[in-house]
Amino acid sequence: MLTYNLRLAWHSVKRNPMLTALIVTGIALGVGVATPALTTIHVLGQDPIPQRSGVLHYVRMDSWDPAVPYPGRGGIPTQITYRDMREIMKSRIPVRQTADFQAALYVYPGDRRQRPSRETVRMAFSDFFPMFDVPLRYGSGWDKAADAKPEAVVVINDDLNIRLFGGGNSVGRIVRIADRDFRVVGVLAPWRPRTLFYDPTNSGGQPESIFMPFNWIEPMEIRSNGQRDGWKSMEGNPTYVERLHGSETVFLQMWVDLPDPTRARAYHEFLDAYVREQKKFGRFQRPLDNRVTSLSSLLAEWQAVGPIFKAIATISVLFLIVASLNLIGLFLGKFLARAPVVGIRRALGASRASIFLQHLIECELVGLIGGALGLLISVGVLSLLNKGSERLTHRPDLFQLDVTMVLAAFLLSLAAGAIAGIYPAWRICSIPPAQHLKNQ
Repeated sequence: MLTYNLRLAWHSVKRNPMLTALIVTGIALGVGVATPALTTIHVLGQDPIPQRSGVLHYVRMDSWDPAVPYPGRGGIPTQITYRDMREIMKSRIPVRQTADFQAALYVYPGDRRQRPSRETVRMAFSDFFPMFDVPLRYGSGWDKAADAKPEAVVVINDDLNIRLFGGGNSVGRIVRIADRDFRVVGVLAPWRPRTLFYDPTNSGGQPESIFMPFNWIEPMEIRSNGQRDGWKSMEGNPTYVERLHGSETVFLQMWVDLPDPTRARAYHEFLDAYVREQKKFGRFQRPLDNRVTSLSSLLAEWQAVGPIFKAIATISVLFLIVASLNLIGLFLGKFLARAPVVGIRRALGASRASIFLQHLIECELVGLIGGALGLLISVGVLSLLNKGSERLTHRPDLFQLDVTMVLAAFLLSLAAGAIAGIYPAWRICSIPPAQHLKNQ
């Protein structure tokens, strides 16, 4: 029966090509507008590391000015101070833990014909790589012994490896960074996460070119290249290291691996105890507010998909619905034009249900054709969107149609066909057959 109805629907589609083209165009435009908007939400709202987002926890502590609350989102600083990081890193409750921040340093190629380049650097501890499932093509990350000394070792990304060493296995090679030589211990595989989920303060961009042991921060006096917030100035003329250990400037992201609720509660209690101890020395004068938030909860809290994107998606879906409603008249006129034929079929025994189903299938066939055309329009819109966002994200393929969104596009086209066709199909099957037989 389905094959028979599809054959009838296809003949009807070909019988009125101009009218069918108008209906297909209307549905295609609706799908072509709605699908890119939904794809944007789908891409931005995806869990960046689903296998780890439940155990990775982000640490925040309210060390801000007691007179004025932190002006940013959440009401407390989004990062922590160097002095606090040094103390809470002593905890053995987390399975793994790392503090990290982004810096920028000059790299001097071994080939003097190449010019030095300023590269982004992620200062981190050795646990960073297993915590965030960082993919490596060659070698590995460094070990905890390299954290402690620190050792002159680095992990570089695939792009820098191509520029410096031609893309081969460069483990063991030497790269000069600033005024020191570092040995390459690992090379990242091509890695382009949609957002820098390990740095919530810097959602745009791509992974850094170099990953370096955190403890080089003091010997090399490495400064943050990312967000820094502070509220209290130090007296006198302190050195860089003195400012690190005495400043209330927050610039570090702090992550801990807490695989179960028991560890999470214990770690939260550890932070509370630490802050209460610090209050005795005149710090943390604001109300106790330590937060240990899982990555999945953090993304929801900070609204990875902002209200503006949700509003655009809602408007685009409403546009598709309005376009479908406007097509009701075209379907109705098309169906009523062949009302005499329907009347004869009814007189010969065809039921209302079979007539309704036949015409609804025709509507859905037209909807699917419009959906296929709408997908092509969506590809073009997403291409323009990628070009517009490339400067911010540094990647030309952030927004792409995947299987889920292709299926969503066809579901939208089926919904559009149903919205536009249910009433006309019901109307044509409801007309008494005797009315048409008299006219014949």
